[in-house]
Amino acid sequence: MLGAIGLDDVQESAYRALIGLGAAEISDLAQRLGTSEEDAARTLRRLEGHGLVAQSSARPGRWVAAPPGVALAALLTQQRHELEQAELAAAVLASEFRAEATEPAVHDLLEVVTGANAVAQRFLQLQLGAEKEVCALVTGTPVAVTGMDNSAEEQAAERGVAYRVVIEREILTSANGITELSAAMNRNEQVRVIDRVPTKLVVADASLAMVPLTRRTGQPAALVVHASGLLESLMGLFEGVWRTSMPLRLNGPGVDEVPLDAPDFVDLQILSLLLAGLTDASVAKQLDLGLRTVQRRVKHLMEIAGVTTRLQLGWHAYERGWVARHG
Repeated sequence: MLGAIGLDDVQESAYRALIGLGAAEISDLAQRLGTSEEDAARTLRRLEGHGLVAQSSARPGRWVAAPPGVALAALLTQQRHELEQAELAAAVLASEFRAEATEPAVHDLLEVVTGANAVAQRFLQLQLGAEKEVCALVTGTPVAVTGMDNSAEEQAAERGVAYRVVIEREILTSANGITELSAAMNRNEQVRVIDRVPTKLVVADASLAMVPLTRRTGQPAALVVHASGLLESLMGLFEGVWRTSMPLRLNGPGVDEVPLDAPDFVDLQILSLLLAGLTDASVAKQLDLGLRTVQRRVKHLMEIAGVTTRLQLGWHAYERGWVARHG
């Protein structure tokens, strides 16, 4: 918890232990931490450098903890000051950059990033730098970044960055597909499904985009596109795919919030996956349901809607607002 002010886990544990003991010799602290006396002494010296502990003046050889309210407040103040200085430096550099070239040269509009680690890092940076919206086209064959690796997506969503994502239908049947998509939709991300996307693509704030340069073979490489006519074309490509894709619904209101004559949460999941193109068997597998359960629920949906075919059910679902074509 104190990593933000420069303490690692060992140092934090030692400080907490010393607060609990009131005062302790190095041997006592080492035993409490389950470490050697040399390591305990080294940790205490580092804490002393932070102003969090000091040697007792009354009893030499014993160490006491500084009051947290005072010592930690001082570290927090220092950390804030350093962040303010970094922000000022970033603002100065941005100003110098704009002054250097109001019209960037052609070669400044494009970056080529090579190597799996470099591509993954640039992908995360792009999202961490987003302020308003991230748009993405996602295929079922990740090369440098997978959904489970993308911690930046969660951080950006927590900051209020909106996400619009179009995925290939293949992702719905992948091992962790439904789990990852459910987590994304719990963060209020909008997800749509299409048979196949034309290319992988991510665009941040309509001002910076990233597309792959290599296919499934060879070293991963990507092209980073800054504000330009090419970026506008890529954004137009995304919007075109977004308009023709199918909204996905995996989350919904609680059972108590659903009217008796409307589908419940599981019904809406089944309906959304069926409209996305999955078979009854695939839906059953993805939702961990029995095939007969899925078929029984579909039959019940048709009874609620008063229709006799699944085609009619799909039309009726849009009419009643069970699923949304646009959103």
